Parts: sequence; C-alpha cells; structure tokens
Amino acid sequence: MDTVQKIAKNTTVLLTSQVLSYILAFFYMMYIARYLGPASFGILSFALAFISIFAVFSNLGLDILTVREVARDRSLAMKYLSNVSLIKIILVAITCGLIILTINLLGYSEETTRVVYLLILYLICQSFTQMICSIFQAFEHMEFIAIGRVLNATLILCGAIIAIKYNFTVVGFASLYIVSGIIVLGYSFVTIKLKFINQALVSAKKAFEFDWSFWKPTIKEALPFGLTGMFGLIYTHIDSVMLSAIQGDAVVGYYNAAYKLVLVLLFIPSISGTAIFPSMSKYYSILKVTVKSGIEKYFKYMIILGIPIGIGTTLLAKRFIVLAFGFEYLYSITALQILIWTAVLTFAGAPFVKLLESANKQGIVARVSGICMIVNIILNLLLIPEYSYIGASVATVITEIVLVFSIIIIAHRIGYGIPLERLIRYILKVAVASLVMAVFIWNFQYLKLYLLLPLAILTYSGVLFIIKGFDKEDVSLFKRLIFSPVNKNHV
Repeated sequence: MDTVQKIAKNTTVLLTSQVLSYILAFFYMMYIARYLGPASFGILSFALAFISIFAVFSNLGLDILTVREVARDRSLAMKYLSNVSLIKIILVAITCGLIILTINLLGYSEETTRVVYLLILYLICQSFTQMICSIFQAFEHMEFIAIGRVLNATLILCGAIIAIKYNFTVVGFASLYIVSGIIVLGYSFVTIKLKFINQALVSAKKAFEFDWSFWKPTIKEALPFGLTGMFGLIYTHIDSVMLSAIQGDAVVGYYNAAYKLVLVLLFIPSISGTAIFPSMSKYYSILKVTVKSGIEKYFKYMIILGIPIGIGTTLLAKRFIVLAFGFEYLYSITALQILIWTAVLTFAGAPFVKLLESANKQGIVARVSGICMIVNIILNLLLIPEYSYIGASVATVITEIVLVFSIIIIAHRIGYGIPLERLIRYILKVAVASLVMAVFIWNFQYLKLYLLLPLAILTYSGVLFIIKGFDKEDVSLFKRLIFSPVNKNHV
C-alpha cells in the first residue's frame, strides 16, 4: 500500500481501538471516582501522577529512538530489541529505588505509600510493554498496539466492577493496575515472539546481539527524547503532587476529575502522531516538500478537530462532569473549562513536535520542554497557594501556550512553517464554524446530550463545508483514504 494508505490504515486501527479503550476507561474511571469519593480518588490520582513523573527514568527516550531507527532500517530490529531490553532492566531497577526513596522522604501516609509501592510493579510492566510496542510501531503494525490498549482498559474495567462489589479500598484498586499490566505485558511478549522475531531474524546480522559499544551512542541519541518526556511528564503531573502537598487529597480528586476528561481527548493527536511518525522519519530528509505539505495538512486537521472541542466542552462542562462523576465533583467544572484549552493547544502543536523529532532535532524539543517545566513549576508555586486547583489549571494552560508557540516558531525558522496568510485563513474558518456551533449549543442546551452533541457536530461540519474549510485537495485525500484498494501484505 502507498504511504498515505498505510498511515490511514494505522490511524484507523489506532483510532478505533483508542475510542473503544477510552469508552472503557471512561466507565472504569467514573466507577472508581464515584465509589472512592474525592479524597480516596485523590490518593490514587496522586500515586499515578507520582509514578508517571519517575517513569521516564525507566525509558530515557529509548522507545522513540527505536521506532525512528528501526523504521529507517528494519534489519536493526533485533539489535535494538536485545540491547534496549538489557539497558531497561538497569534503568527500571534505578527508577524503583528512586521512587521508594522519594516517597519515604516526603512523609506521606502509610495508605498513600502502599498505593505507590503497588503501582511501581505496574510501571515495570508498562516499561517493557512500551519497548515491545516500539517494534510494532516501527514495523507499522499498529493493530498489535491497539489490541493491547483495549485489553488493558477491559481488564481494569472488569477489575473495578469486581472491586466495587467486594468493597475494595484504594489499595485494592491500585492492585487492578498490576494485574492488567502483567497480562498486557504477557500478550505483547507472546505476540512479538510469534509475529516478529522470525521475520526480524531474516534481515538481522545476529540473532540476539549484545553490543556494549552500541550502548553509549544509543543512550546519548535517545536522551533528548527522554528529557522531553521527563519535562513533559513533570509539568503534566507535578501539579497533582503539589496540590496533594499544599491543599490535600480531596482537591487532587477535584482537579484530576477534570484533567482525566481532558487527557482522554489527547488520544487524537497521540494516535495521529504514532501513525505518521515512522513515515515522517523515513522521508523527512529526501522529500522535504512532501513532508512540509503533510505537516500543513496535519495542522489544519488538528485545529479543525481541536477548536470546536474546546468551545463545546467549555459550554457543556457542568453536564460532562455531572454525567461522569456525579454532583460530588461540581468543583471540577471550572477546572475543566480552563484545562480543555490545554488539549486544543496540544492538537495545534502536535504536528510540529513530531516534525522536529523525526528530523533528528529532538534536542530542540527537549530544551523547550525543559523551559516549560520550569515555567510550570514557578506558576504552580505562585498560583496554587492562593487559587488552589484553579491556579493549577491556569498554570497548565499558560505552560502549553509557551510550548506550542515556541515549537511552531522553531519549525518556521527551519523551513517547515505555514505561510501566515494560510494560517490565518485556516484558523478564521474554523473559528467561524465553531462560533455558529456555540450559538446552536447555547440555544438548544436543554436537549439530551445524545441528541445535542451529534446535532452540534453536524452544524459545525455543515458550516465548515459551506465556507470551504475543506478544499478540493482535502476531498481528494479523503477519497484516496476511503476508496483506494489496500494491499494486505505485511512486512
């Protein structure tokens, strides 16, 4: 199949699985939050955020580097798989030690500490699962990643239902993540053994090659990816840790109820980035015009999706919070109305982040992310004591503004920017269609959500079509994606 169709196939597979897994995740998070209440839900949310901050030390960007390098030369698959596995064993051991040391130094309650200890095991499983998934992604077989995601969400949902039936505490709910992590890791290991190892061995120079001279340059090359991930995770999760220390567990629960709904929406740029990254990595240096055109389209489609999501969620935040978590979480409404714009900004910046990473400029992304981490920590220190979780929400949005605008400016300077005239035209057309949709929502907000949302989407799409938000090239591209024959041959 051609590159467009391959990206379309991978995006469709990931989109379908992610929608399904997020529907399942919505239900298990809803059940857990309602059952535990804001305080206990805050403990679980804090522990997950705390673990996530340290998770990058078990990876250091090796997964993303593996995708990029193996996508360019598949004969390197076994070399990366065998060496990265051993490196990760060392990194995971160090990470676990850091987590245990830090949580004890911070002096949290015994219950919170036990939850963190349990989630360490989940982190270990996730680290090795992600390593295997990097091979799936490099070979552009996203269906195996998709199955793992759905399996993970299904297991946690089933576990949550059982836990509620038998009156588990927050410690018991943490155990659900361990069981899910072990099973998904087992599935990933069996799949790569049966589907990939034999194929990879055909082109590999050696079966399992432990090359000590390979370690230093590989870690050095991967480190900017790792730093980017670390900085991003810190400014994504440090607010929950700081809220826990300054304001208490219930406030963390209110904040994370809103944040969980926002993070769900980030599957869209995540999926598109995962699908397009291997192809972008292969072609960035030899087909600059094609890549530049693709980045512009990518940006256009992201804002077409992102801006109306931001406006719609701002208007309907109360209904979404009550539906998902109940009236006990009414304090989460304002946080959601602010945090949703973080998702909109992430949509807009995603194409340019992937561009820089595929163009061997991950160091630039790391530096920008580091600056944003510092900005976020300072803002949280200034705003949380006075404005609690609302201050944390504002800090998150400001940080994302700094990140996205910096990345777009850098992309423009290296020759991958979007001409200002077209940029303004794209944004204005999406804004007009979104404002018409907002008026519709405001006047018909008495409708049930299952009627209001589809009608709002139709209104937005219709206006965007009328004002020519989609051009002939877009229509032609959609036709290629839908109607062109698909070559079903694998690697």
